[in-house]
Amino acid sequence: MTASSPTVHVIDTGFHRPRFDAAYLLVHDGRAAFIDCGLNSSVPRLLQALERAGLGVEAVDWLILTHVHLDHAGGAGELMARLPQAGLLVHPRGARHMVDPTALVAGATAVYGAEEVERTYGTLRPVPADRVVEARDGLHVEVGGLRLRCLDAPGHARHHIVIHHEAERAFFTGDTFGLSYRELDGPSGPFILPTTTPVQFDPEALKASILRMLAAGPERMYLTHYGPVDNVERLAGELFEQIDAMVAIARGHADLAPGPRHAALVAALGRLYTERAAAAAVPCSEAEVLELLHMDIELNAQGLGVWLDREAASGR
Repeated sequence: MTASSPTVHVIDTGFHRPRFDAAYLLVHDGRAAFIDCGLNSSVPRLLQALERAGLGVEAVDWLILTHVHLDHAGGAGELMARLPQAGLLVHPRGARHMVDPTALVAGATAVYGAEEVERTYGTLRPVPADRVVEARDGLHVEVGGLRLRCLDAPGHARHHIVIHHEAERAFFTGDTFGLSYRELDGPSGPFILPTTTPVQFDPEALKASILRMLAAGPERMYLTHYGPVDNVERLAGELFEQIDAMVAIARGHADLAPGPRHAALVAALGRLYTERAAAAAVPCSEAEVLELLHMDIELNAQGLGVWLDREAASGR
């Protein structure tokens, strides 16, 4: 666990590789909240972070999920079973999946395969329905008197919220403000790229969600992948450029059959990101950039393919 401000602690959940997947512990006036939680295997790390902050499990008021993808929410049931006073706050579209995770497992299985889902995520524990609170747009909650505001933030997923930490002029963004790995920090600061998700990417909604956050004048974004970033206006501009570039790449390959199209999208996204990384003078070779972004390129290509199919089905 590392402290990034007097009230926010970054917790590496241990998923995939170091500094890939973060959860956050927010502490104020003897009370606490977790924001996202990683996997079942992440739960001991979160409880250790709480202990190091000098608090017991009874001090946690909320587990707040930005969305219910398993790298953010897979350990929610296991963690909630250890937090006797906490409520689970989640987008209305995601609430039922916390009470009955069957569809979450099925969706992950469709993307990764049953063996990989069992190996990585294990058995998801349901959360009792009376402990789940729907985070409707604009809902405010408090942690030790500290005010947090939940905003609906579609684009990466339709069940996504972002959480406005008003006192710090910051947002916990989940995947809405893209991903930025510390290994790729360059002379101008963080290197960032959008993340599409395999099934619900909506480029215009994603840009609108980013603009809505910018309207609040944030000075910092807390990303799940990975950690806090400043230079918010610059990074937002880079996200907009890349969302448009990714849409153009997808439309340029729309006439291909699914298999060749996916391969072409993977190759084109790799070129886009490595060219931008070189222009930003990131301290990695092209091969290292591709290795670090391998999983994200694959998922972004899947997301663009599903988005193209959805557009074709709608007659756009």
